[in-house]
Amino acid sequence: MKRFARLRGWLKGLNEGLEFLNGDDMKVTCTPNLCALTHIGARGNNEDNYAAVKLSDAYYIAVADGMGGHAAGEVASEMAVETVTGFIRKNYRTGMDWLDLKFLLRLSHELAHSQIIENAVGERMGMGTTLVSAIIRGNEVFVANTGDSRAALIRRGKTIARTIDHSLVQRLIEEGHITEEEAFGHPASNYITSAIGGRKPLRVDLYRWMAKPGDVLLMDTDGLHDYVRWKEIEELLKGGSAREIAFKLLERALGVTRDNVTIAVWKW
Repeated sequence: MKRFARLRGWLKGLNEGLEFLNGDDMKVTCTPNLCALTHIGARGNNEDNYAAVKLSDAYYIAVADGMGGHAAGEVASEMAVETVTGFIRKNYRTGMDWLDLKFLLRLSHELAHSQIIENAVGERMGMGTTLVSAIIRGNEVFVANTGDSRAALIRRGKTIARTIDHSLVQRLIEEGHITEEEAFGHPASNYITSAIGGRKPLRVDLYRWMAKPGDVLLMDTDGLHDYVRWKEIEELLKGGSAREIAFKLLERALGVTRDNVTIAVWKW
């Protein structure tokens, strides 16, 4: 297929040493430990966005999946990612402790929330976005999550830790109405219970995880995990570099997804 041929062309470019590529359908950022990418997938425009930036002694990654008509989702995800990235770059300090980092990550999500609500006028009324963000420092991972994009720490193909989706389906699981297996492909899978902006209440969950050599941090939008079963995602995370893993996941997602796809992989 044409899109897979183009995908392999992108991979060839990265193998030749390019760290950043940007095109109509796809954007990619790769370093030795990291590969982040977003692809238009099966949609006419890409409402996903991401950022991956180096801090003084850490790395910051943000992944967002926008929502709203008239390209408002595209605006919301871009605005959220730009807002949190700018705020973190300005306010992060070398060696910040967990309490300060919790405050920093929460405040960045709150700031993005306010920014989107302020700009949600006219055709953009009600626009919003999911947002999952992480600061990676050594073997520590500090994560903030709003919505149903995900972050997960994987060790030898098994999930050690994962964010909790802010979604109706997750609520149905927690209340015992459906199982994890029944949640896959559920008709209410697009209904989220918290967002940056939009008409949902703001919720920011904070996590601190400890990684080991060989572990993988996956951050992604539902264009991957709503269309590829989690067990299969875990299998695909088992081997290879961050770049190889990210492109394996993307190629698998493009065969089944009806959405945009954004993936960020960090490997220790």
